[in-house]
Amino acid sequence: MKYLLTSLLTLLLFSGECRAQGSVIVGMTAGDIPITTGLPDQGGEGLRFVGYSLYDSMVLFDLSRSDKASDIRPGLATSWSIDPDNPKRWIFKLREGVKWHDGCPFTANDVIWNFQRLLDSKSPQFDAFQFALARTYAGSVAGVEKIDDMTVAITMDRVHSLFPYLVPQLLMISPCNAERLKYDRNALAFSPSGTGPYRFKSMIQRERLELDANKDYWDKARVPKHDKLILIPMPEASTRAAAMLSGQVNFIEAPDPDAIPRLKSAGINVITNTYPHNWGYQLNFVKGPTTDLRVRRAANHAINRADVAELLGGTAIPGYSTAPPGMQYYGKPIKYEYDPKKATALLKEAGCYPCKLNFAISTSGSGQMQPLPMNELVKSQLEAAGFQVTLTTMDWNALLNISRGGVDKFPDFSGVNISRGLADPFSGLLRHVWRTQWAPAGGNWGHFSTPAVESLIDRIFAEFDDTKRLALLTELHETMNAEALMIWVAHDLNPRALSPKLKGFIQAQSWYQDLTRIVVAP
Repeated sequence: MKYLLTSLLTLLLFSGECRAQGSVIVGMTAGDIPITTGLPDQGGEGLRFVGYSLYDSMVLFDLSRSDKASDIRPGLATSWSIDPDNPKRWIFKLREGVKWHDGCPFTANDVIWNFQRLLDSKSPQFDAFQFALARTYAGSVAGVEKIDDMTVAITMDRVHSLFPYLVPQLLMISPCNAERLKYDRNALAFSPSGTGPYRFKSMIQRERLELDANKDYWDKARVPKHDKLILIPMPEASTRAAAMLSGQVNFIEAPDPDAIPRLKSAGINVITNTYPHNWGYQLNFVKGPTTDLRVRRAANHAINRADVAELLGGTAIPGYSTAPPGMQYYGKPIKYEYDPKKATALLKEAGCYPCKLNFAISTSGSGQMQPLPMNELVKSQLEAAGFQVTLTTMDWNALLNISRGGVDKFPDFSGVNISRGLADPFSGLLRHVWRTQWAPAGGNWGHFSTPAVESLIDRIFAEFDDTKRLALLTELHETMNAEALMIWVAHDLNPRALSPKLKGFIQAQSWYQDLTRIVVAP
């Protein structure tokens, strides 16, 4: 019965217009509508559904196939290369003939304007919140210059071989539109202009966002094959399942595992795929018991990952490392097998028995799978080995604020439970261990750093040969496991439920997905 119950608010959201033929209607795990003014909030889900719908970047992810991990491809830039006279300088050739949704042409001046918006606090378009969202990816940019109308040069503060992998996170908005609206954030939120495959139609904050297909999209292969994309926040897994069963939505993510048999029996397609995404805990390397390697290893040995996968109804696999098996740079990391006796012995050796931990967790959120039951199970397993665990629960954006703030601002947390996608080697590996990325400057929440890892990262940045760089990235991944950098629990299998009327969706091996290919059958 619980899957047939929905809140009054949910029922009110769905009008006859929602059910119009040609609409893809998504029940998101997000607790709110991601912001529409450029780089969205709500984590990776914001980029997946709002960012890459309204906007583009110079480099995009190739989401056109399901049989291999996604890599980068040309976007608003047709090519990029390192300056032969300066290894810190990247040259981007821009795509001609692209227009913003407001009709203005896309040029090199727009790229410079957008980087100023993210990085130059003295420019009129500077947005401090957008800077906070972008600094992990743009923090090493030292300068951007125009070579000609369709060519820009981006100079880094160091040799940075991985920079093209960061560019997809740096979305571009229309300067024409922003200047017309006098940089007013509220006006921009309700009248955004990008170059993406969808155009903004309407928004009811905290309820729904409607986007229309951009029939003039520059990439003709990705002109949406449906009329509308409707995004509705539904943080409760049971609500998403009920909405799917009643036909109120036709696309959901992270369905309640207990509801999957019911969904399948109703003829709904539940699909999974290998997903470069890990669910675990980033740890405190400044204060408390997790500064001790023995405690970190004990926590990893205390986890019965098979039980977690069973809890999730087979929609995840056990996770022993940051990257899942099959990733190019997986290598031969230490496998912390379930061994509670060994975990207890390590705690006693470390002089931390019982060992108190306090984790910041969320009720839901982008890629968080089923965070409440998962955290309760992990808590019980850790406590069986000699830990005493406190779970401090909050909404998704509050947890992201703790993650962005860093361990210096929130020193009383032993760790933060934020699942992470491995969209690229930088965001998947380097940002967790590089000293320059210590939060709030970047994604290294716990302020991990060692001289050996710093030296290895320098070598990775300086290596432009793909094969040699891959060997270094593999070494880094193995080193992260030896350091027990995180408490690893599971790798998501990316479960989604789709109405049988939705055809043509290709589930990419990526944190991001391309909805434009979906055809809605009558």
